Amino acid sequence: MKWIPNFNSSNSLRVIFVIAVFILLFLSSIAYKHNQDLNESSKLVMHTYEINIQLERLMSAIKDAETGQRGYIITRNARFLTPYIYSRDKVNTSFITLKKLTADNPVQQANLRRLFKLIIQRFVSFENCLKYSDPKTYDKRRLDNHMFGGRILMENIRFKVDEMNDIEKTYLKNRLKIYDDEISLSPLFSISLFLTALFFILIAFRQISKDFQRLKVFNKRLLISNGLISESETIGKFSTWQWDLDSNKIDYSDNQYRLLGYDPGAFVPVKETFLDFVHPDDKENVSNSIEGILKNRQLPFVYYKVLLPSHEVRYFKSTGKLLTDQQGSKILLGINFDITDEHLLNIELQERNKELEKSNKELASFNHVASHDLQEPLRKIQTFISRVSDADKAVMSQSARDYIEKIEVSAKRMRVLIDDLLLFSRTNTTKKEFIKTNLEELLENAESELTEIIEEKSAVIVSNKLPKLAVIPYQIEQLFINLIGNSLKYSRPNVIPSITIESSRVNAEDYPKLDQNIKKFHKITFTDNGMGFDPQFKETIFILFQRLHSKTDYPGTGIGLAICKKIVENHKGFIMAESEPDKGSVFTIFLPD
Repeated sequence: MKWIPNFNSSNSLRVIFVIAVFILLFLSSIAYKHNQDLNESSKLVMHTYEINIQLERLMSAIKDAETGQRGYIITRNARFLTPYIYSRDKVNTSFITLKKLTADNPVQQANLRRLFKLIIQRFVSFENCLKYSDPKTYDKRRLDNHMFGGRILMENIRFKVDEMNDIEKTYLKNRLKIYDDEISLSPLFSISLFLTALFFILIAFRQISKDFQRLKVFNKRLLISNGLISESETIGKFSTWQWDLDSNKIDYSDNQYRLLGYDPGAFVPVKETFLDFVHPDDKENVSNSIEGILKNRQLPFVYYKVLLPSHEVRYFKSTGKLLTDQQGSKILLGINFDITDEHLLNIELQERNKELEKSNKELASFNHVASHDLQEPLRKIQTFISRVSDADKAVMSQSARDYIEKIEVSAKRMRVLIDDLLLFSRTNTTKKEFIKTNLEELLENAESELTEIIEEKSAVIVSNKLPKLAVIPYQIEQLFINLIGNSLKYSRPNVIPSITIESSRVNAEDYPKLDQNIKKFHKITFTDNGMGFDPQFKETIFILFQRLHSKTDYPGTGIGLAICKKIVENHKGFIMAESEPDKGSVFTIFLPD
């Protein structure tokens, strides 16, 4: 009988996983150890090779010295002594290297010391041979003895070098044998462990497959209800539902029952049951939407009224999305929103909009009255006053002449006030048509409009090149007229007015007060040398009807700068002012690029 273990607990899977991981880690450690051993063997081979190379270099240097000595003795040519002279340095270099390479080997260190003594003796023999071969100190017997003795020393040196090479080869051979013994059993051991780990993994896979089959039953519910909780639905006044189009089964969340005025699970949810709750006025529309779901497999936003058992009418909005699970089943996931509060708020907003439209009509009526009905009697007043001749004034009393003069001044002020109010109203109510316009031309038009006062005060206006922007042309022209006119009005006595207009392109992020949704702005500054004002009033001056001076000192209505602010706001820009008394003012406007 074939035995297959049966696991019913997730703890078993954890144990299997831990065992498999442990085996894999153990296999990895074995592989790492083998890699380290292989690396060590490579180092041993290189170590032996280095020692052999240095010993060969040592022998080569001594042989070169011997050859050079013989050539010199035979030819007496000093050039043959060059290898002999440099051989000592080569021998010393090789000896130092060998001493480092054999630092951990006492046997080789002892051999190296004996070898070095032999080499020293050989070089002493070289020196004696050179000495007794020289014509001045020539001694044939001694020369022959030292030549023969040098040959014996050379044989001893060669024997010692061979001995050291053999020792290194023996060390290498022993270490490689140990490595081969260790690695011979590793493949069989590793394969056994690998098969064991594979066995445990297959057992885990079998259990996971069984669990996966059980989880398929709950997969449909987990598609959306996994992230929803009853409390959030209650707070948000929404509910969820699922419609399995293959089995035609509908499931409601608990809050769906509550929104319909029932306790959770109070009835079986079906298509026909839900239509019973829909208000008679919307039943046909909702029914058609349901048929559309069955036909087109989609649910757009549907708005309808629901009649609760308490006869209360609630307003709903529903939407849904069609999903296909891993088995190919079609599931329509839907959400119902109770939008009664929003609906009532929209009704209230509609009422307010109607009131606003009524107010706008009244404002338009006021504009008509201000532009026609109010100006007509004002024109008659000014006309009748103008007909009072100087002769008529001469027969009047002084008080009567004063009254006539005050009436005339007041009539002029009223006309200016009506004109400014109309201009301010126009910036709010007229159609805002943006046109790509050269601001240079608008500035020239503004200067032409103010030609008389500019010439009267001998004012100097200097500007750099202004950009082309999409603006409301007549409003920007009025903005320039008001700003330049303001600088001319508040110029200092006995000082020629000077106005400098400069333009540059800036980033919105450098100015926090600007609309950060717009990346680039054009900054235009109007700098004058006028009388200025106290910095504490830099915000106040843009408020409607706010004046910093009496109307007797400086004529005006207090509307001009308010109009400037309104125009800039119409262009989604920003305006600000900086000033100090008797040091002039700087008005800065930012217009979107």
